[in-house]
Amino acid sequence: MAGRSSTAPSRVTELRRWLWLPVVTSMASCSFLPRQATEVQSLPAAQTAQQLTVKDRAGAVSPQAERQALAQVRGEGRAALVQHHLGVLAAEAAAADGSGSGSGGLYRGNTARLLVDGPATFQAMKEAVAAARHRVLVEFYIVEDDGVAAEMAELLRRKAAEGVAVALLYDSIGSLGTDAAFFEGLRQAGVAVCEFNPVNPISRPGSWGLVQRNHRKMVAVDSDVAFTGGINLSQVYDRGSGLRWGGSSGSRKAGAAAAGERGWRDTQVELRGPVVTGMTTLFRETWMQQACKGTLPPAPPPTPGAAAPGQRVVQLVASDPSTGVNPTYTRLLRAVAAAQRSVYLTMAYFAPGPEMVQALADAALRGVDVQLVLPGRSDVALVQHAARSYYAQLLQAGAQIHEVDHAVMHAKTAVVDGVFSTVGSSNLDWRSIVGNNEIDVIVLGDDFGSEMEALFRQDVGSARAIDAPTWQRRGLRQRLLEGLGRALEPLL
Repeated sequence: MAGRSSTAPSRVTELRRWLWLPVVTSMASCSFLPRQATEVQSLPAAQTAQQLTVKDRAGAVSPQAERQALAQVRGEGRAALVQHHLGVLAAEAAAADGSGSGSGGLYRGNTARLLVDGPATFQAMKEAVAAARHRVLVEFYIVEDDGVAAEMAELLRRKAAEGVAVALLYDSIGSLGTDAAFFEGLRQAGVAVCEFNPVNPISRPGSWGLVQRNHRKMVAVDSDVAFTGGINLSQVYDRGSGLRWGGSSGSRKAGAAAAGERGWRDTQVELRGPVVTGMTTLFRETWMQQACKGTLPPAPPPTPGAAAPGQRVVQLVASDPSTGVNPTYTRLLRAVAAAQRSVYLTMAYFAPGPEMVQALADAALRGVDVQLVLPGRSDVALVQHAARSYYAQLLQAGAQIHEVDHAVMHAKTAVVDGVFSTVGSSNLDWRSIVGNNEIDVIVLGDDFGSEMEALFRQDVGSARAIDAPTWQRRGLRQRLLEGLGRALEPLL
């Protein structure tokens, strides 16, 4: 396929975002978020065990195994903070009373590895897919037909030819700029391909829709390994942002992108262990709900010796607008409201409404170290202006804001008190909170939280700080754009 021009991705992104706005404009009056409780108190340990189920691939574990798994997490360090945030999650579970999507309990015995930017992520995903023996499940908002996406597509064709069951679920609007012949070629190669909520109402009757989009990003291989985060199958990830990341066992060094380079900065997580089963179950449910053609094979047993058991305790959080507010949002809101030490938030699209902003401001006012890394340039300008409309309030409260200029910041991560970490597809904007299918994981513990904090510090090191006095002197044009962004926030 011929390569697209460098301006094409942002133009297509704008089209994706605005195509369906006439449909939801009439909903603007009812699109504001329902009031969430932010007066948060964590449940004590005894009640925490009653509200949070710990499970593995076979289901709920014994009380003894549950106590052991949670004790391992507390044993990593910051035990009191771990217990505090377990109590916060338990309080959220009690408030939801099982009515929300994505409750899911906690999966024990996992490994979680941070992957920074496109090159490292695609290398890891391609290695995993190449090793597949039974099944590969792929789900993305954007699937393009060139660059790294074309390389992945060729790998999927090869695995299908080897007899591996391969299924691809892509979003109709997210992949609007991709030639239909690309997907047909995959079908002809034996890949089961399904379009989520097709824009064309006659292409798959009963599954049509414009407003609800599938914003999830996931690859799952056999029952062994899965990936999720903010990265799509898109050519914008052909190169990285310039940030070099060695992970927990390597060196860490901050660095800006090379002169003239316009890479994208994003974060993905590689997961191994029982949480993979939950992710593949979620894929199967979506496939069936969409009446996709092709029968998915049953889950294969884990590959012997594929990965040593880990001790990460992970909560899988899935959202579907038919069940209400994205539970990732409600869990993060409660975690921020209950934060005792720090809140470090990295967000591609930050237009969360006044309640989350107030929770962040309140945390800063009570002495919590609140810092945000946000885009200095964005592929969707109005969302950036909506975000900036909250800067004055946050800065006045004592929060620190850093903008990334050398790359397009597209990550969606948070770490609270160094023990409550989120990585996934959910932005803090209206579409992610109440309009999209999303997938995120919450990883508990000091070990993973320390890595998240180290990565956050690297991003801060290559970003530009926004100071309150300078921000107060911003011009009229910027203030007007902020007002426009705030006014349109429920539609962004």
